Amino acid sequence: MTIEATALPATSSSPTARQIWTRARGIALAVVLLLTAAVAIAVIRSDSRHGALDPRSVDPYGSRAVAELLADRGVSTRVVTTLDQARAAANPDTTVLVTAPDLLTPRQQTQLHTAADGSGGRTVLLAPGGASVERLVPGVTADPATSTVAALDPKCTLPAARRAGPADTGGLRYTSTHPGTDTCYPSQRLATLLRVPDTTGNGDTVVLGAPDILFNERLDEQGNASLALQLLGSRTHLVWYLPSLADLSATGTDGEQNFMDLLPSGWLWGTLQLFVAAALAALWRARRFGPLVPERLPVAIRASETVEGRARLYRKANARDRAATALRSATRTRLAPLVGVPVSQAHTPEALLPALAAHLHGDGQALHPLLFGPPPGDDTALVALTDQLDALEREVRRP
Repeated sequence: MTIEATALPATSSSPTARQIWTRARGIALAVVLLLTAAVAIAVIRSDSRHGALDPRSVDPYGSRAVAELLADRGVSTRVVTTLDQARAAANPDTTVLVTAPDLLTPRQQTQLHTAADGSGGRTVLLAPGGASVERLVPGVTADPATSTVAALDPKCTLPAARRAGPADTGGLRYTSTHPGTDTCYPSQRLATLLRVPDTTGNGDTVVLGAPDILFNERLDEQGNASLALQLLGSRTHLVWYLPSLADLSATGTDGEQNFMDLLPSGWLWGTLQLFVAAALAALWRARRFGPLVPERLPVAIRASETVEGRARLYRKANARDRAATALRSATRTRLAPLVGVPVSQAHTPEALLPALAAHLHGDGQALHPLLFGPPPGDDTALVALTDQLDALEREVRRP
């Protein structure tokens, strides 16, 4: 009788597309939410202050309207983005407007003050903070508390302020120890607009507590337009200084910068914090809270399924040597008690082979390569070894 072997269908151990999606959908959802939040924040921020204080911008927070009105009065406006350009423009017939004094480094602020003092021109500073104003205008200090009222009355003798009337200067408040300083638009007795004469007496520096009078959307309110035109139009030329991160003077180097020089300090500190957080997370995950606790499986797995699964793993890894070792070891363990050999000596040829030979009434020469021989060279030899081991065990068990 011939028995035909029916080949079992091959089973792939690779994960299916459904399994991959089930495992990765949490991460994919988190990435989508993160990207959506980043886009939403970028859109909101871009709509709120796009083109702020730029004389070329017609957005609500731009300053194109002021530049157009100054042009009608014969005042030319030129935009610069570097400190060298702003310093070179400090002349008796020029007003230098610094839109963001706090973005300048201490070195840049000192250089700008040196160039402006004694030039005979006018320098207008928009809302400089406490540390900035002390370097840009020595003798002037900023109060930590800001004004809670935007529109204020002049309450000073400065002609430009008296003609403009109430204006939206409420913001930072300042005090000055310079003699001859005009203190205007006070809020709780501290000025939000200062005009400080320079050492020559021909030029001056104007400190504004808020930039609102230059915004397109605020220019037609109160006396904002009048005050802006008088402060910026006292000279025939206006240099509009927009500080830029590309300015080499910010690093104090005149040559090429490397990548680290171009990174703001905030990014460096943020990267350091990420490394610290990663190290703490690694320590947290690596900590062992005690020995492993064995746990019973929630379901019982049939022995045939376990054997079949392990066999497939051996086959996939071409681990014929390990499969043969496992088969021989299990066979020796089962045969030893049948021939009177202790299980502890089942894997010792000197103890097991003589007992088997005596039980089978043979010389035992063929038993050594079968039970302790080298691993099979191919799958066919492994199947033959399995059959031989099975036949040997049946023969030993035969009464």
